Amino acid sequence: MEVAAFADIESEFLQRVHTMVWCNVATIDSQGRPRSRVLHPIWVGSTGWIATRRTSHKAKHIAARPYVSLAYVSDIARPVYADCYAEWDDSPETKQWLWDQFLNAPPPLGYDPAPIFGSIDDPGFGVLKLTPWRIELVQFPEPPRIWRNPAVQVLDS
Repeated sequence: MEVAAFADIESEFLQRVHTMVWCNVATIDSQGRPRSRVLHPIWVGSTGWIATRRTSHKAKHIAARPYVSLAYVSDIARPVYADCYAEWDDSPETKQWLWDQFLNAPPPLGYDPAPIFGSIDDPGFGVLKLTPWRIELVQFPEPPRIWRNPAVQVLDS
């Protein structure tokens, strides 16, 4: 079932993703093959943010094909899927803002990024911004609720 506005699913979406915390993120490699890994985004409204390494395989994949697919599945009857446009935002202000978001969020969403990244000045520390073009909330046995972001134009199949 299509929903007209993100506001129609926002509360449940944020509750689910901030409870599940970890998700599978798929990119496409240089040979056109899917590649998955587990990551820890934080969502502010309909925008996702990931603190990650700029030298990772995913950085290379996103440089060539800037789309990712996220799957949150801690309850197989209530998964969340988010298909997103991914872009780097490495401004010092954004890095500090995201650092503080993770540092100040309550567990399990929040964590101290310092043991992983050292500081926001670490040249390997990057911020990946996720703008969804499609979000799907599943609640078996009911039909899924799907929001399509009108601000992101992609071919949907």
